[in-house]
Amino acid sequence: MNSSNKRIVIVGGGTAGWITANLMATHWGDKGFDITLVESPDIGIIGVGEGSTPPLKGFMDTVGITESQWMPECNATYKVGITFRDWSVKPGFTQYVHPFLCQPDQFTAPAFFHNSFLRRKGVELEGHPDHFFLTTELIRQKLAPLTPANFPFEINYGYHFDSGLLGQYLARHAAGKGVKHRLATISDVVLDGQGNIDFLLTEKGEKIKGDLYVDSTGFKGQLIQQALKVPFISFAESLFNDSAVVFPTTPDEEIAPHTVSTALKYGWAWRIPLTNRTGNGYVYSSGFVDADTAETEFRQHLGLLDSDVEARRLKFKVGRVAQHWVKNCLAVGLSQGFIEPLEATALDMVQETVVRFIEAYNQGAGSDQHRDDFNHRISTRFDAIRDYIVCHYRISSRTDTEYWRACGSNEKISLSLRSILMSWMAGNNITDELEKQKLDAYFPNVSWNCLLAGKGIYPDPSQLKPGSELAHRYKIEGIQNFIRGCALNFRPHKEVLHGQTNR
Repeated sequence: MNSSNKRIVIVGGGTAGWITANLMATHWGDKGFDITLVESPDIGIIGVGEGSTPPLKGFMDTVGITESQWMPECNATYKVGITFRDWSVKPGFTQYVHPFLCQPDQFTAPAFFHNSFLRRKGVELEGHPDHFFLTTELIRQKLAPLTPANFPFEINYGYHFDSGLLGQYLARHAAGKGVKHRLATISDVVLDGQGNIDFLLTEKGEKIKGDLYVDSTGFKGQLIQQALKVPFISFAESLFNDSAVVFPTTPDEEIAPHTVSTALKYGWAWRIPLTNRTGNGYVYSSGFVDADTAETEFRQHLGLLDSDVEARRLKFKVGRVAQHWVKNCLAVGLSQGFIEPLEATALDMVQETVVRFIEAYNQGAGSDQHRDDFNHRISTRFDAIRDYIVCHYRISSRTDTEYWRACGSNEKISLSLRSILMSWMAGNNITDELEKQKLDAYFPNVSWNCLLAGKGIYPDPSQLKPGSELAHRYKIEGIQNFIRGCALNFRPHKEVLHGQTNR
């Protein structure tokens, strides 16, 4: 690939822009690419404190950043899963932990699949996922997901962090890789005769010219949506939430390594623990409640009704662009699409988009030969994540407000999700359906099973029967002993974080 004349201009900073810059510099830094990130000094970062999935650790490893370097500077903590509260009103299922799977779970997951499958067949077995995965115990004991060398099992985990500080850290790291940082506000995007981006014009009248442009300008999509007129496909019919109210509270004395998602009257509230504060937000639908009422409900939920802590109010649109790579422009982050932060998939989508773009660009020797395949792959991933998020709402048993009744009766769901739900309700092994649709590449089979089982999508207890001895071959007590034994190899979360800070 002749890359000596390839000038890359990334428009917009934030976490998405700087992840892109670091990945491109890592993969292309020795191939003659010139990478510049243009960031407006007048535009703030939406970030309010964020959680990630395990792939963020892979990103850090790829670009050469260690946890001891970045975590203390970004007030970061570890995350081993998500605790869902009050999404279900079914007895015994008002709370469950959605785990990030790790190698020790291979010894206990078969019992979960067995019990869950037979419970759907009407056998009286324990089918709640909290009994079968190490994550639940790590959260209960507030343990960090790091182990000594004599416990040689892979442990998957993500992080919580201050997204503003992480963006700043990644900016410094990118500079060390040769990425140029330019402060300027883009006022116009000028196209050439073929519809490609020719150059950018700053509000001071300066021209910024590149060969490839990356749009990281947030929801406005200044390049991909405004200049190149790529259509935006809304997911509003299946995902109702479009607003949020957020504010911080004091940090927890003992920090548990999980995000908490609590269903409220018109959406759900997140709780994200950082070392210096706790991030709180209420994601809701403005179609069912006004902003003042939502904020009041949220303050009541936190016990801060009379607090003078100022709240921030945010609006967002849920959906994706029709194409992510158009002409000589690639969209990343909010400019390419957004699915509400219920499963913390936003940064994973940024990583996936950039890595797959680099692959397609390399395979095409700098041409757009593989552009259509790339766009299809990224859009399919967006749609698969959408369906997984929609499922949380569609299967909720809450009926206390019109919002939840609308979620539970919403028929504007994809054929893909409908087939999965029908398979589960019929008592089938949904692994077959997931593999047929090739969905296990986005969320693994066990994640779908935990989601449906954790919210209690089982026959009514009055319909269950004892079952045979073979059906009861897995003993919960033995599984719990194994999990507790594994947990002995983990140190307290607070102790590990304190050690990082004092290095």
